[in-house]
Amino acid sequence: CSLIKEHIEKDHIVRIISHNDSDGLSAAGVMCNAISKQGGKFHVTIVPRLKEEFIKKLRQERYKLFVFCDMGSPYPQLISKFKADSVIADHHQVLSEDEEKYDNVVHVNPHLFGLDGTRDISASGVSYLSVKGMNNVDLSGLALVGAFGDMQCQEEITGVNRMILDEGLNAGVIEEREDLKITYKREEPIYKSLAYTFNPALKGISGDPEGAKAFLQDHGLSYGIKFEDLSNEERDILKEELIKVNPKIFSKTYSVPGEAPALRDIEDYSRILDACGKNKKYGVGLSICMGERDPSLNEGIEFAKKYRESLVKGIEWIKKEGSTELDNIQYIYTNDKAKKSLMGTIASIGLELEILDPQKPVITISKMHDIVKISGRTTMEMIKKGVNLGYALSEAAKSFNGAGGGHNIAAGAVVPFKEMDNFTDIVDEIVGTQIKQ
Repeated sequence: CSLIKEHIEKDHIVRIISHNDSDGLSAAGVMCNAISKQGGKFHVTIVPRLKEEFIKKLRQERYKLFVFCDMGSPYPQLISKFKADSVIADHHQVLSEDEEKYDNVVHVNPHLFGLDGTRDISASGVSYLSVKGMNNVDLSGLALVGAFGDMQCQEEITGVNRMILDEGLNAGVIEEREDLKITYKREEPIYKSLAYTFNPALKGISGDPEGAKAFLQDHGLSYGIKFEDLSNEERDILKEELIKVNPKIFSKTYSVPGEAPALRDIEDYSRILDACGKNKKYGVGLSICMGERDPSLNEGIEFAKKYRESLVKGIEWIKKEGSTELDNIQYIYTNDKAKKSLMGTIASIGLELEILDPQKPVITISKMHDIVKISGRTTMEMIKKGVNLGYALSEAAKSFNGAGGGHNIAAGAVVPFKEMDNFTDIVDEIVGTQIKQ
């Protein structure tokens, strides 16, 4: 924090590089808001992944301070070669917990302090900690948007995320209450709200609009009206019947009361940012984080609407096609451009709904010219058995001069298309070894 403030006071433009998902956009949003409140200036670039070539290109830029949000942890040595100060505010797995220290690099990562970057804090939380000394409790809600976007708060809020939540609650920035965790209640008819609810997953309902209609009709409930138009009696019936499907559907929910209606629910906020990222409209997502409401928010809402419709189609595809199973993993392949940005999310939902075998991590493979983009997803149960996809994908990618990494539960990689089968075989072998240990 002191380093960032020092550069702001010297009127240096802060160069920010961040990831393109909801956590990366939230992390950049936290950083940009904090700098702006201090009267500082910034220049932001949002990227899908941090490549060595891009880092080398950044080295030629004449900024005095670089801040890497939601990325950078594999490259402290390369970043240390900048003729400038740098802050790496990341939560992905590090190459070594005893890494070399560099005078011009401040590396803020939970794994360096014995914390779990998969559950305890996301990149937006790391950004929040990095600017916490500048009195930014009003950004606590945005800091948690990224955590929810990275699926860190599915069951309980732990670690630094809990600390951020408590700060927000005490300051009145965040509100907590028990409620049904149904998505888009203000925007969609109730049957669509249920069909678009994936966290927690509702078997026979999530991703299935017709199944949602049938569920509501079976219990004498109207399906074409919004949740707020249901009578109290109908809401009680809905709550009772949904709890029978999945008890997790009624639990603590979190909102930012000072936000626009579409963004008040922290999970809905994260979904809108995620949709902006998936549509490569990074400027729209960042503008929303910075407080712009018209036209950015309307654009974001529309992106989210199209994205959830695409997810439903993706789930129908998974139901029909299934996966190819190896001994320890399963994989899904596509060369369909429309599906490429959805594959990781579809895999997570498929595991949650048990359309895909939850006992085997899923590797999704998307063809992109002469390379394939890999996303890996698994469950907390498999993590407890020893699975670490961040390590598995990183090690397997190295065999083919590719790049990979991430978290134990979710990771990514890029490898040559011609090595796709060899890559999946190596990942299968690594995961098998992890489970046996």
